[in-house]
Amino acid sequence: MKAYVFPGQGAQFSGMGKDLYESNEDAKKLFEKANEILGFRISDIMFEGSDEELKQTKVTQPAIFLHSVILAKTSLDFSPNMVAGHSLGEFSALVANGTLAFEDGLKLVYQRALAMQEACEINPSGMAAILGLEDEKVEEICASIKEEIVVPANYNCPGQLVISGTNKGIEIACEKMKEAGAKRALPLPVGGAFHSPLMEPAGEKLRKAIESTTFHQPSCPVYQNVSTSGVSNVEEIKKNLIAQLTAPVKWTQSVQNMVADGATHFVECGPGKVLQGLVKKIHKEAEVSSI
Repeated sequence: MKAYVFPGQGAQFSGMGKDLYESNEDAKKLFEKANEILGFRISDIMFEGSDEELKQTKVTQPAIFLHSVILAKTSLDFSPNMVAGHSLGEFSALVANGTLAFEDGLKLVYQRALAMQEACEINPSGMAAILGLEDEKVEEICASIKEEIVVPANYNCPGQLVISGTNKGIEIACEKMKEAGAKRALPLPVGGAFHSPLMEPAGEKLRKAIESTTFHQPSCPVYQNVSTSGVSNVEEIKKNLIAQLTAPVKWTQSVQNMVADGATHFVECGPGKVLQGLVKKIHKEAEVSSI
């Protein structure tokens, strides 16, 4: 069985999608439609922009979404039995399996990006990658820091967990993780504490946007970051999508559940190869490839 997986923030690079735009007329039309919907030429930033321009949350998120979704829509062999996306990638997955229309997915992603950027400005905060510690130990250390907010944010694969919190909380946690034997505790170049309670100011805006958007019956189950199991119920999909903003991304558990439900081949749909690497670390026997 084939599982299509869609990357999140961090997979962007200058030039992403340019070959697709130039070689495929349908792709070109979708990029131009996106420029019209957003009110600025995001395709120009994707194709020619600097790393600094691409790193802005309000650009990064719609850019990765567009690259992923347009790849899926113009692929001749797009035939998923199940889909999943890492954080932002969940929105790409929901367009790919027909739950959301292309235009609605893009508008939601842009509103989510703006709300998250605003939340980052309200609460200066960050994230850090913790390598070489068991998940339980990372959870324990985060819970022991009472004076600051710091929580597990991304369960990427065994031995790789990203934490999220206030700048001071991240600093304290990184020291404690190293003392506990972490191979690395590395602050990440991101704008804020994604997937933590510090994103709550963005939550209400996203909830309103999701509630006013039309969701359709999906063509195949989506394995969501919050629930980790295959979901086809539209109301449940919405609820999980709203919760995802402040809850951890349980990628390890999602991939394990996809494998348990019969996935043997994981196809990454979007920029980069990060998810292929994570899938292999979670399940060595999995076959991985990309569009």
